[in-house]
Parts: sequence; C-alpha cells; structure tokens
Amino acid sequence: MGFRVAVVGATGAVGREILKTLSERDFPVSEVAAVASGRSAGSQVSFGEETILTVKSLDQFDFTGWDIALFSPGASISAVHAPRAAAAGCVVIDNTSQFRMEPDVPLVVPEVNPEAIAQFIKRNIIANPNCSTIQMVVALKPLHDKFKIKRVVVSTYQSVSGAGKEGMDELLANTKVHYVHDKNPPQIFQKDIAFNVIPQIDMFMDDGATKEEWKMVVETKKILDPAIQVIATCVRVPVFIGHSEAVFVEFENPITVNEARAALRAAPGILVHDQRVDGGYMTPAETQGDDAVYVSRIRRDHTVPHGLAFWCVSDNLRKGAALNAVQIAEYLVANNMLAKKTIKAA
Repeated sequence: MGFRVAVVGATGAVGREILKTLSERDFPVSEVAAVASGRSAGSQVSFGEETILTVKSLDQFDFTGWDIALFSPGASISAVHAPRAAAAGCVVIDNTSQFRMEPDVPLVVPEVNPEAIAQFIKRNIIANPNCSTIQMVVALKPLHDKFKIKRVVVSTYQSVSGAGKEGMDELLANTKVHYVHDKNPPQIFQKDIAFNVIPQIDMFMDDGATKEEWKMVVETKKILDPAIQVIATCVRVPVFIGHSEAVFVEFENPITVNEARAALRAAPGILVHDQRVDGGYMTPAETQGDDAVYVSRIRRDHTVPHGLAFWCVSDNLRKGAALNAVQIAEYLVANNMLAKKTIKAA
C-alpha cells in the first residue's frame, strides 16, 4: 500500500533533505508532492535519483486526500497552513517551533517517546523537536532509564545550516571576504560568523537566556521527564552542517563510565566512538549524511556525586530534522495509525 505524501517547504535545506530521506529509506509512497511558497512554484526539486518534482504553490495546495504532510516552511507559515492540512484529514509532521509546546500536540523523538505519537488524533499534528534537543535526548534516554537524570548542563556548537540555506550562504560569503580583506556586513547572524563563534541563537528572553536555550530546556522536559533540570548555552559556529554538544549530567543513582558506555551502545540511534587517543572522537564533518547520534569523550564528572560528561555530534539536517520526521511517518505506517486519523474543523 502506498501513501500520498506532501513535503511543504520542499525548496529549503530541510525540505530537500526530507525528500532525499524518503527516497533513501524507500518510504511507501504512491505520490509525492513538493510544495513551497508561491515564488518557488514551478521550480523543480529531486526525489531520488530519477524523479524530478515540479513545486506547487502552498497557498493553492489542497490537502484533501493526502495522507501525510511533512512541514518545514517556517513557524509563521506552519501556523496558517498546518491546521488547514490537518482539517483536511492529512496528518501533519511539523518541523517548525510553532506547535511544540502546545499540550495537545505530541513532541516526538521515536527513539525516546514513540508512545506519544498516538496523541496526534487530537489535532492531526505531530511536532518535531528542535535539532539540538533531538540529538541530546537520544543520548540521554538510555542513561535516564537506568540511572535517572537529575540535572543537565549543555553547551552546543551549532552549524550555520540550522539557520537554513541563507545561513550557509552567509558563512561562505563572509569567509571569502576575509581572504580579500573586504567587508560583508552580517544579515542572518548577529556578528560575522566566519572564523568566529556567536553565543546567541534566536532572540533574548527576559531571564537572559536565548529562545534556542529555552527550547532545549522545555522540550527536554516535555519529551523525556518534566523533573529534569536543564540549563543550556547555545553557540553558533562556522561549520556548515552538524551540531556538536558538550553534555554534563548529574544522576540520582551511581553510574560508571563502563555502565554508561554499555547503555549507550545498546540504545537505538546511537553509535559510540570513544577512544582515548588522539582523534578518537567524532566531529561534525565526519557525521554529514549519517543518521546516527555519535557519542564520544565519555568520562566521569567528579564535581557532583553521580556525574558524567560526554560529547555528542549529529547531522542536524538528518536526525535533527528530516530523518526524525520521516521516522515518525514510518511509525504511523508500521502501526497502521493513519487509519485512525480524524478530520477537525479549521
């Protein structure tokens, strides 16, 4: 049986990665639609190696009869069109921040809380978490199950692709002008990103945290456990693809490095690459195109009674966005859940 799948935001970095991931994983499609803004309508995008799709205008697109819509067009656009798709009976898997913290919308990482997917019948919408949250909770889940996490301190080193194609273009442009001693004032980022790091992602909030840091806190609580205390510092770095995180975890119960390593190795979606030699760890450049969350540098944190530190890296366009959304769609299909979808009034 095949399913009709619409990819909304198909011309963006995440949208293109969703199309690529659907094809690579042989998702059972009978028809795929590439949908984007009116200015992109009529352009073409690839689905697999042989299929070219002509982009359709989102404003005119009728979701009636479509089974799944994978959204990544930006929060304000999802706010308008995701409920419209859901009301037409199409199950929406939304990559934006628009619905993540709404109590009747499940926020899902399939390796962590797949049971939450069933809640989609309330609104026909499932939210994909923030890319930095996804890779962290994948790594935390097996540790929390065995040793119970009390507190997490995390510093992220996030690539410019987290800001979309425009962010990648700005890094390239700024790098070029550095070599010719020219100037290219930042447009996407707050300061020059080339040969620099910027300790701000998204806007500042009243308590001094940025919205990206707030997302990591509240999303981790919603996905994993509301009792976990989290503080994050999120930093943009001059890397094109791949987010990295230094994570410090305090547990309620005793934990050893060997126990942590064994739990991580046994968990789905994680690859442990942890050798205490020069280069015995993973970097973002090495994870591009991979589906896994890589964990390295596992060691005791001696500053707390039951502490652990580790480094985790993942391709933010894959597991941090496209793959996670496609995995949710695969779960819906595997569990025959699309037959239970409901149609709500807009």
